[in-house]
Amino acid sequence: MLAFACVVLPTQLSAQVDQLAAGIHAEEIHDLAAARTHFEMLLRHDPHSYEANWRLAMVLIDLAKQTSDKVKSPARDSLYVDAENYAHRAVAADPGGSEGHFALANAVGRGALTKGTKERIRRASIVRNEALRAIDIEPHHDGAWHILGRWNAEIMRLPAIEKFFAKNFLGASVFGAASWEEAERDLRLAVQYAPARIVHRFDLAEIMISRREWAAAKVELDAVATLPSIDVSDSAYKRQARDRMAVVMSKLRP
Repeated sequence: MLAFACVVLPTQLSAQVDQLAAGIHAEEIHDLAAARTHFEMLLRHDPHSYEANWRLAMVLIDLAKQTSDKVKSPARDSLYVDAENYAHRAVAADPGGSEGHFALANAVGRGALTKGTKERIRRASIVRNEALRAIDIEPHHDGAWHILGRWNAEIMRLPAIEKFFAKNFLGASVFGAASWEEAERDLRLAVQYAPARIVHRFDLAEIMISRREWAAAKVELDAVATLPSIDVSDSAYKRQARDRMAVVMSKLRP
């Protein structure tokens, strides 16, 4: 019986390693459905796998992002809820791992875009705290810097009445720390740590457009146009960048 157990255990571990490797490969070739299946199968045998949990959370976020946040979609919203749950499990499995905190900040932040004002404001503090935790663990984490930059930008874009509501009725005093300068600094750090990531360049351009710094926005949009597509959403960012460039060029013309 002992000999049988010794044979079965390594076999199970080998199968789990294979599932993880297959899921990562599927992610890399942008086969999100296959990646989801591999990570879910692994988690049936090992629910506490840190890497499978945070990776599955990120896959579900990418799947949900295929549907615009501007339309009602219970299926998309369910994906964000599941992503948040898996990210929580990753953080519980390894509180000292930066990717778990990054996945949680990402899931909560993306899911907040489908919520009402009060819920979005409540979730904003969670997003900021998780992004900061990821940066504390891994100071060069480009994704966490990106989230922090977007957090600052989204707060700055809130209408004045919503900012007042957040600060005075929900006790969200941390919102007063948001600024366009901080948003730009955070996104520039994301670009510095991962210059080939199109999403960093695109969101930095968005910040420069919001600040009406047209020449700086053009620099980032030019980079989006020339960089190769790597992530699953890069083609969508390139299309949006072309639309933004038309606006920027109209502002730069004498």
